[in-house]
Amino acid sequence: MIKDLTTGSPGKTLLAFSAPLLVSAAFQQFYNMADSIIAGKFVGTDALAAIGASYPVTMIIMAIAVGLNTGCSVIISQYFGSKKISAMKSAVYTSLVTALVMAAALTLFGVIFSSFMLNALNTPQNIFDGAKTYLDIYIFGLFSLIMYNICTGVFAALGDSKTPLYFLVCSSIGNVFLDIFMVVSLDMGIAGLAWATFIAQSVAALLAFVVLMRRIAVFKTEEKPKVFSGNIFKRLMSVAIPSILQQSFVSVGTIFIQALVNGFGSDVIAGYSAAIKLNTFAVVCVTTLGSGISSFAAQNYGAGRMDRVHQGFKAGLKMMTTIAAAIAVAYVVFASQFMTLFVDSGETTVVHVGVMFMRIVSPFYIVVGIKLLSDGTLRGTGKMVAFMVSTFTDLILRVALSYILVIFFEETGIWLSWPFGWIAGMAVSLIFYKIYVLSDKAGMKSDEMVV
Repeated sequence: MIKDLTTGSPGKTLLAFSAPLLVSAAFQQFYNMADSIIAGKFVGTDALAAIGASYPVTMIIMAIAVGLNTGCSVIISQYFGSKKISAMKSAVYTSLVTALVMAAALTLFGVIFSSFMLNALNTPQNIFDGAKTYLDIYIFGLFSLIMYNICTGVFAALGDSKTPLYFLVCSSIGNVFLDIFMVVSLDMGIAGLAWATFIAQSVAALLAFVVLMRRIAVFKTEEKPKVFSGNIFKRLMSVAIPSILQQSFVSVGTIFIQALVNGFGSDVIAGYSAAIKLNTFAVVCVTTLGSGISSFAAQNYGAGRMDRVHQGFKAGLKMMTTIAAAIAVAYVVFASQFMTLFVDSGETTVVHVGVMFMRIVSPFYIVVGIKLLSDGTLRGTGKMVAFMVSTFTDLILRVALSYILVIFFEETGIWLSWPFGWIAGMAVSLIFYKIYVLSDKAGMKSDEMVV
């Protein structure tokens, strides 16, 4: 299962590595959407809106989990690519320890501030209790969520994209069955949806951890790896903190946008909630290719094979363009049909809001895909400042424009801000790719290998 990404045809190697990641991302989004679909169909529009209202808060939590995942994946990939096995194992253990501490801190924060955050979002009173219930249960599942993300990050760093797929497929199917059982059979409402996700994630995290420890034990070293290395922790944080800040900044921007949306009432919130789930599915697919190129770039950067880094970027661009174009066409043509997965066709306002969002935003998935591929290469080669700047450019412009355009076009103005932010972010990211990656001929320096 473990694969060296520094050998073989760059295009074929990247495709073989990224395909399971892409399927994993699709399954993850399917079971995330299952909550909203079952909520809208079996509990009601207010339940769908309640889950949507809690979404920006859960995104902040996910931002930290994904940032840690990125930090460990990039650094472990670099050590693995440079064949520093003892350092690689120490990086795995350091990542796991860091994840446990972070999960404990986030759980405490969430328990204390969940109501405050929902109030700050201007959550309507008719959906507040449902949003609070969903969020509280979600917070208690943070240990599983973060541990699973760290384990999958390590698997990806070692070139193994299939093992996380197996766990995720089983978890996704189990989550959907639990959703139906707890909501339809036990009539647990929103709480049932949250508990189903909690159980599915916990089982997946436990299995992923056990398998990861067995895989790591296969690597033999002359010296005993450190359980926690201060030097490796600093390296992890040099990638993880910018990634967390980047993801958190995106989440904070989402909160500002959600607060705007909340001002238009439950129907608009429900329509946006459904459409943003579909949008997230598309963006996560192209983000996953960006993550694949990040691991590919990191291993080859560690091996000093910058020629393969550039070849991988070109190969990834072809794959991403195909996927982004296919999703965009489907969303534009079948927007109404996709929306009726979440609510009955009689909910005309909800459906209209979602259709408008999808038809405005989805044609620009290729733009954001190019940006994310470039970002992934910058991240994999350690160009974190450039990586952050490109993301911040996108988000700052998107949030600012949403507050301006909403004055003239109401909620539709919010949707119009997405394409402008993506175009600006893509331009900045490609400029940095040309400046910092194309000019780098050496790869990882020896002083970066210190344990």
